[in-house]
Amino acid sequence: MNDVSHELDATGLLCPLPVLKARKRLQALAAGDCLTVTADDPAAIVDVPHFCAEAGHELVSSHQVGAVQTYVIRKG
Repeated sequence: MNDVSHELDATGLLCPLPVLKARKRLQALAAGDCLTVTADDPAAIVDVPHFCAEAGHELVSSHQVGAVQTYVIRKG
């Protein structure tokens, strides 16, 4: 497994931009690479897990501190 860290700061972006930007970043990564996404859009709580399930990626973890959510996505 690759331990290279890829990050996407989607704070300040509203649905569907966090997911669209995550999709674009994931396309450039190798299978098994992880992307850490930070977002503060309340809809991302639903959108990101749904996107992972639909696209075949693994949602490794998600947590929230204040308004900011952090998701770790492993490319499928």
